[in-house]
Amino acid sequence: MFDVKKIRQDFPMLRNNTLMQGKPLVFLDNASTTFKPDVVINDITKYLTEETSNSHRGDYDLCFTVDTKIKNTRKHIAEFLNADEDEIVFTTGATNSLNTIAFGYGYKNLSRGDEILVSVEEHASNLLPWFRLQELVGVVVKFIPLDEKGRITLNNVKKAVTSKTKLISIAHVSNVLGYKVDMKEICKYAHEKGILVSCDGAQSVPHTKIDVKDMDVDFLSFSAHKMCGPTGIGALYAKKEILEKMDPFSLGGGMNVTFHQDATYKCLPAPAKFEAGTLNVEGIYGFDAAIQYIQSIGIDNIEKYEQELKAYAVEKMKKVPGIVIYNEESEAGIITFNIKGVFSQDLATFLNSRGIAARSGQHCAKILPDFLNELSTVRASFYMYTTKEEIDALVEALMKGGDFLDAYFA
Repeated sequence: MFDVKKIRQDFPMLRNNTLMQGKPLVFLDNASTTFKPDVVINDITKYLTEETSNSHRGDYDLCFTVDTKIKNTRKHIAEFLNADEDEIVFTTGATNSLNTIAFGYGYKNLSRGDEILVSVEEHASNLLPWFRLQELVGVVVKFIPLDEKGRITLNNVKKAVTSKTKLISIAHVSNVLGYKVDMKEICKYAHEKGILVSCDGAQSVPHTKIDVKDMDVDFLSFSAHKMCGPTGIGALYAKKEILEKMDPFSLGGGMNVTFHQDATYKCLPAPAKFEAGTLNVEGIYGFDAAIQYIQSIGIDNIEKYEQELKAYAVEKMKKVPGIVIYNEESEAGIITFNIKGVFSQDLATFLNSRGIAARSGQHCAKILPDFLNELSTVRASFYMYTTKEEIDALVEALMKGGDFLDAYFA
């Protein structure tokens, strides 16, 4: 049985009655980052206080302990995704993973005139690397049209594909609208055309079961901090045969077999060749704990609970006078909205004055506002520890807001 009250006791930010503006914190910005449970904090502390050592740098017990932890974490991530261990590369997060694809694979394997398909709802981290590759290599970045609700559909993918299309790079779940893309059907179609598929999983991996073999995706990028882990650590999944065709994004110690005065060098096999320098070891400790914590709760349980919250929130919020909800039917626990006549930042500032943390702005998806015909929006996003009472607090604040500019003068 899913027990949200019990789950909340695992998180110091919730257990310690954290206040904001002198009021109990209602945290509704989980699409941005998530709170950390005790097990994650404890594992990071264990590394810092009992097991501090570098990785792959020493022939002593502490180093061996760290090396073993890194190996086991890679294994646990692979099991979580149904991947092979040597297909998991540690990165600093989804942004770094996507840049590794763009400049590790794209720079080497794509040519002038080759087309990369994206969409207007993509996060900056899944657009700017491709824009840069367009400058450097001459590839052509094209946009898959969204349907009237803001979904990416297979039919619209087919309309965008040409004989020059070499790569499709899209988010599994939009960080603004929360629609879930059927990656499996898109991968099937793309592979029939000889096209690779890169999936930005930052908003899906923490919330829904991912099976990379069943999905048959070529690349998957995600961050630990959006799934109860620490910041500054994430992973890139890529099929082994593709990793072998890629060049490392950065070079240095730990990723080479040898190098010589004549400027020749040889890289280690993947994934080591993509992990130059000292890894974020304490981050890896926390990443491992986060994966195991989510598995103890059950990813299917988390997804089901968030869908219940989403339905509850939409029903309640629709009663707020003047509210506009842009993604009522989307699958993820994300609600993007505005109040007519109220600037989104004013609304978010007012919510802050009531102890409610929600995000306003363009949410790093700076082309999507053209589709929505809005300059910016407010986003409330949920996770496993969000309660209906917190949603009620949001709705009550919106109902009783009055003059939202009062927050500036309270």
